[in-house]
Amino acid sequence: MTQRSPVGHYAPAMDLPGYSFETMTPAEVLTITQWAADEQWNPGLHDVEIAHALDPDAFISLRHGDEMVGGGSSFSYHGEFGFVGLFIMRPDLRGQGIGSVLWNHLITVMRSRLSPGAAIGIDGVFNVVPFYEKTGFSFAYRNLRFDGVASPAPDQGLVPFVPTAFDELVAYDQPFHAVDRSEFLRAWVGHPAFHTATVVEHGHLVGYGCLRPCRSGFRFGPVVADRPDIAERLLVGLMATVAGQPVQLDVPEPNAAALALAGKFSMTESFGTARMYNGSTPQIAVDRTYGVTSFEFG
Repeated sequence: MTQRSPVGHYAPAMDLPGYSFETMTPAEVLTITQWAADEQWNPGLHDVEIAHALDPDAFISLRHGDEMVGGGSSFSYHGEFGFVGLFIMRPDLRGQGIGSVLWNHLITVMRSRLSPGAAIGIDGVFNVVPFYEKTGFSFAYRNLRFDGVASPAPDQGLVPFVPTAFDELVAYDQPFHAVDRSEFLRAWVGHPAFHTATVVEHGHLVGYGCLRPCRSGFRFGPVVADRPDIAERLLVGLMATVAGQPVQLDVPEPNAAALALAGKFSMTESFGTARMYNGSTPQIAVDRTYGVTSFEFG
């Protein structure tokens, strides 16, 4: 189970008289998702819903009186790894130092929910990297978002994900994340609105991918595979399920083969984030990651 600890009810923001922190209400979760859409982050239609169902205490609201003016999430994977995302201040309150107080609170809460020494990850927008570095985060690599249009394609021999294969999928997924994320993964790949497919060779799983609906079009993630040709099969096969629709692929920049695939599909770079860590950098298989799961939850 994802480790939970209470955020506290209306804990005062000591440096901001009149402000307080609180666990988000369901309405505020919808609000911060809309704010993310307003920032052109194009959140998945069900991404936040899945994370909130697993770990509602991760979602923290900064309020002025009874009104949410900022927020973020401090998602804990079994208390062994944390990921901070959805860090947003209402536009009219930016540049006043309020966001710094919110950020420090998110990290403090994150630390309280993790085992000593556990790492924290983020995907931060590039222009805020210097701020994150001042708060103890170190740059690991860039993730680049590519936009394209899904084309129809012949059958790629993909195997639709079935729940009975979940244990094998979890074992295969392990190298691609800092710690076990089976609880999160079960909700993610099993969501009825998501397209999830696998590639099996000689009776063994050699790659899997997921395509999910977003505010605009669809986004891949994760897409992980033993070889570039397997990743290509996954991308082509999944695109065929939404032919003609806009699609997005978030690629770790160190994976040259993944960048080449984005180019092969005539996708254009549109956005990016800096993957950063506070604590030891997890040793994950970036060279076999062709699509990042989520900029908000790792």
